[in-house]
Amino acid sequence: QTPLVESGGGLVQPGGSLRLSCATSRFTYAIGWFRQAPGKEREGVASISRFGGITNYANFTRGRFTMARFLANNTFDLRMNNLRPEDTAIYYCAAEVTGDWSGPPPLLAREYDLWGQGTQVTVSS
Repeated sequence: QTPLVESGGGLVQPGGSLRLSCATSRFTYAIGWFRQAPGKEREGVASISRFGGITNYANFTRGRFTMARFLANNTFDLRMNNLRPEDTAIYYCAAEVTGDWSGPPPLLAREYDLWGQGTQVTVSS
């Protein structure tokens, strides 16, 4: 059974919006969203802690992206507004299951233990 399942990717025009959702059957201390564009390294987008809902965002999101958690069904959403062509990438959900960090939930891939298979986001007119 895949521990993390992403949904909500697709094709959207510049300036449009998408909501990505990450569903998990595992207990997690934090969920992070990462993305990887062709020819580029994977980069952190946003993260949220299970307890307290503390969020952390990459600078390039600049208020365009928002994370939310829904503990009743163990899902974690990334709402993306005002999308740009440079946001085109495969978006991955990742889970931190040890709780071994301090401060805001991390945005470094090496801090995360479980990964989803990714969902494609394409921003194009």
